[in-house]
Amino acid sequence: MKINEIFYSMQGEGSWVGLPNIFIRTTGCNLRCSFCDTTYAYIHGVEMDVKEVVDEIQKYLCNYVCITGGEPLLQEETVELLDVLLQKKYVVCVETNGSINIEKLVGKKSLMISLDIKCPSSTMHDKMNFDNLSQLSCNDQLKFVINNKVDYEYAKKIMKKYKPQCIIFFQPVWGTDPKKLSSWILHDGLHVRIGLQLHKMIWGNTKGV
Repeated sequence: MKINEIFYSMQGEGSWVGLPNIFIRTTGCNLRCSFCDTTYAYIHGVEMDVKEVVDEIQKYLCNYVCITGGEPLLQEETVELLDVLLQKKYVVCVETNGSINIEKLVGKKSLMISLDIKCPSSTMHDKMNFDNLSQLSCNDQLKFVINNKVDYEYAKKIMKKYKPQCIIFFQPVWGTDPKKLSSWILHDGLHVRIGLQLHKMIWGNTKGV
């Protein structure tokens, strides 16, 4: 499989925020979101087999692993890697962009699926596979990246239509004012959490953190 980077850092997003994680970033993505902060993972990477990846992460004293991208589900070996990690008693999160069916991930113990649903400002909202929402359990998480009020209203509409069971995060696009999004959430009494990308607050908007 093609790997862009492997690194050890603090999880900056979602329900694991603030926990040390080993990050495995795969190469390649089928989407081109307008606000993407990992464009460097579109193409660049090195070929590694599953054993090499596992050997590399065993250097770190950490039991939490986040497989991210790019889009991890584009690579067939991702599920094999995931199964090996789970067998070795790692607790794993797979971050996926919402466009690819997640059925191969569903029901795996010690796995959290972190699913994005893209909003209109991303320009990729028409690429979403909404069948995924019914496959999420209460152990998973759903994320909407919000740039403006149009995105916010779109996310509300998706929530109302599909009624996902899992924790929901509304994350402001980096560089936008989180006060606006917070005020909209409070005004509407939404049962969502706001996500503020802790890793960028600590180290800035750079790779490898």
